[in-house]
Amino acid sequence: MHMHRAERNVAVMFMVDMSGSTKGWINDAERESLVLLCETLERLGDRYAIYGFSGNTRKRCELYRIKRFDERYNDNVRARISGIRPQDYTRMGFAIRHLTKLLNEVEAKTRLLITLSDGKPDDYFDGYRSAYGIEDTRQALIEAKRTGIHPFCITIDKEGQEYLPHMYGAAQYVIIDEVRKLPLKVADIYRRLTS
Repeated sequence: MHMHRAERNVAVMFMVDMSGSTKGWINDAERESLVLLCETLERLGDRYAIYGFSGNTRKRCELYRIKRFDERYNDNVRARISGIRPQDYTRMGFAIRHLTKLLNEVEAKTRLLITLSDGKPDDYFDGYRSAYGIEDTRQALIEAKRTGIHPFCITIDKEGQEYLPHMYGAAQYVIIDEVRKLPLKVADIYRRLTS
């Protein structure tokens, strides 16, 4: 009899929507979800990073470092999580491209890019609000997949069924029906994605 222990070799990047529409319950649920995930991932030993994103036209695309892959989960990371606040718009394409680059620098058998969001790509007055935002995001996700990254979206947008299959693919997203369920659902979804 030969005992074989399967070794986890997972790297996951969490991309957190910090758009203005997350104000209130959604922002609270995102922060609570991230704390639960960090506690869980520390026990599992999976490598992970967390970045927030927002934007205001193509001239001001912003990423917020919450936790790098090489950073330990400590009081500084907890403070950054508690400091997550709504900013501007949901400009996703640039964030996916930049975080794909960072994720590809990590050696891992399984690389996941998990987006936590409350709605579709959106921006102020430059055409991104229309089909252009969805197509830009879709193209960024296709580019990520070509490098071996598995994108997945967790959203509370009840209208997500209209655009998520086109952007992510049929089985690459989940719509959560109530904001208060987000923290528990995110941990359960992560378990299913990595087992």
